[in-house]
Amino acid sequence: MFDSLTDRLSGVFRTLRGRAQLTEANIQDALREVRLALLEADVNFKVVREFIDRVREAAPGVEVTKGVTPAQQLVQVVHDELVALLGGEDSGLHLQGRQPAVILMVGLQGSGKTTSSGKLALLLRKQKLKPYLVPADVYRPAAIEQLRTLARQIDMPCFESTPDMNPVDIARAAVEDAKARQCTVVILDTAGRLHVDEALMRELEAIKAAVNPQEILFVADAMTGQDAVTVAESFNEHLGISGVILTKMDGDARGGAALSIKSVTGAPVKFVGMGEKLSEMEVFHPDRVAGRILGMGDVLTLLEKAKADIEADEAEALARKMQKAKFDLEDFRAQMRRMRTMGSFESILKLIPGLGGLAGQLSQLGDHEKEMNRAEAIINSMTMKERRNPDIINGSRRARIAKGSGTRVQDVNHLLRQFEQMRKMMQSVMQPGKRMPRLPGLGSMGGLGGGLPGMGGLPGMGGLPGAGLPGMGGHGTGKSAARKKRDKQKRKNKKR
Repeated sequence: MFDSLTDRLSGVFRTLRGRAQLTEANIQDALREVRLALLEADVNFKVVREFIDRVREAAPGVEVTKGVTPAQQLVQVVHDELVALLGGEDSGLHLQGRQPAVILMVGLQGSGKTTSSGKLALLLRKQKLKPYLVPADVYRPAAIEQLRTLARQIDMPCFESTPDMNPVDIARAAVEDAKARQCTVVILDTAGRLHVDEALMRELEAIKAAVNPQEILFVADAMTGQDAVTVAESFNEHLGISGVILTKMDGDARGGAALSIKSVTGAPVKFVGMGEKLSEMEVFHPDRVAGRILGMGDVLTLLEKAKADIEADEAEALARKMQKAKFDLEDFRAQMRRMRTMGSFESILKLIPGLGGLAGQLSQLGDHEKEMNRAEAIINSMTMKERRNPDIINGSRRARIAKGSGTRVQDVNHLLRQFEQMRKMMQSVMQPGKRMPRLPGLGSMGGLGGGLPGMGGLPGMGGLPGAGLPGMGGHGTGKSAARKKRDKQKRKNKKR
């Protein structure tokens, strides 16, 4: 959602690259552009003014480090202030005290409270807690059934409330029931309205008084921009919200709500919804988000995604197979499927330092997701023996596989070449002291050390323009033809 802001800020800092030092004049010019970029991102104008003032005060006094350019110095100052603007340190849930702990989910109708309740329950269960979902919205048609359906999908206990019950009575009874079931966290999904009104607030205040929740989380749609901040301020005045959940962060919102809400309400953003799946909720890390906004990537989140999808035992078994050159098409297919669970190629590239801008270039290559689907269909059309020993696939087998997968023989040949290329690359990187070989369009990937199996050689990844991995063991995609010619001429001159 911060793509537009990232592009604008990158342009601002690019203009400072040729400057020898930071001066009042070039800082003033850069901050004017930063101010416009933040306003265009729908950040609250008071928040922008305070942010720019803090950067202006800090920039001239920043210690000049040898080997660091003025642009990099200013980026560091802006980064530090962005982290502070987004909330500073990570703000987790405070569920200490009596058991079960109670989380009250509040917000306007349509902001995503019910889905967020299910996502939060799944996230807390991964943290070894025992959540209990409670549908307390008796006004919206099918709201109770919606939460029950979500609870069944993730195998989570859910309170049996009915539309004729009073929300306050539901909250009291649910806490007692959770205590009897030995659940550790109660998540109350309350009603919302299309706008803030007194009836809604009185009901929420009554529920708060009845169960005394440890956390009151305001759920806001990030697409609503400054309206979300205004509504959050109103809820905070009546209830004293302890945190915010921003939904639809994977959309094309400009990011103003995320950047403004902590300064305006004092309540930090604690979680963000990154997609429609119940597993797509993330803890909000201000320092990581600031890095993404400034195009620095987010390697920690990328590694967390990889760890969540790849078991340690499975990764070790795969490493042993690669060392013994036994990596087969079944493993290749598993890597493709695992890449899908981590997200789209665009979302992964944005987390890798230096490759955020490359994500926009993927459109030049057509639909790489379709290419992955085609590759999986081809592998599915093979027999178990062929998948485990691709070397036996001759001409007649290729024709049969192509027919079974609805593709051409050329597509089968292309996939087999890609697989062979990837197998050699994986085997090479597992040898001590060796760097991963250069692949067409990917450059050297030695710095990755095999930590992201499946990134190199996968259908849709080859041939990306400028897809070197700066800062990760490889720069660029090899020498240009003109540079090669100059180097050749230099060698000739030396011989003479």
